[in-house]
Amino acid sequence: MFPGPLGISLLGKALQQNLWQLDVRDIRDHGLGKHRTVDDSPSGGGPGMVMRADVAAAAIDAVERNNRPLIYLSPRGKHLDQARVRELASGPGAVLLCGRFEGLDQRVIEARAIEEISLGDFVLAGGEIAAMALVEAAVRLIPGVLGDHASTQDESFAAGLLEYPHYTRPQLFEGRPIPDVLNGGNHSEIAKFRLREAESLTKARRPDLWTLYEKTKR
Repeated sequence: MFPGPLGISLLGKALQQNLWQLDVRDIRDHGLGKHRTVDDSPSGGGPGMVMRADVAAAAIDAVERNNRPLIYLSPRGKHLDQARVRELASGPGAVLLCGRFEGLDQRVIEARAIEEISLGDFVLAGGEIAAMALVEAAVRLIPGVLGDHASTQDESFAAGLLEYPHYTRPQLFEGRPIPDVLNGGNHSEIAKFRLREAESLTKARRPDLWTLYEKTKR
């Protein structure tokens, strides 16, 4: 599954240029028996299977941490936000554990002090896509990956707000013109317009973010 979308476009070029690195490990390399088993039935009964603690620990311990955080992609985890993404982008990297089945034995989570991170209140079949999303979010902030560093400064969540609306040619689309202020060349007024639009969108769509933003303005 890897590098998948991480190996194309600007992130893929940056990967080829060694601006970032990706090392993929197969947990089944540490599986048990001739079938390389990594899971077993849940203690106490219930549907599905659970990833074994001993197998997961062996896979984790085979990777050099080098002060990198160990992260398990899980719907039980703390929601990923842009602040955590920035921390990861500016740090030494991360070791990401992609779960499958019903989940991972709790004992290895505790024994290896694994940080659990969630992309949102929904469930995927496995952690691979979630890991790709986390990696892309962090890698795009590495200097040189996107080319234009300014493109990451005004985007959603960078200043605690959702991003303002964007426009480009044609000047008129199905009777809808580009707002006049964006055509006037007055950069001060353009900045004010964009801030008002960002504030309006955030207040309407993300009242949780708006509440936090208001506190920072006091």
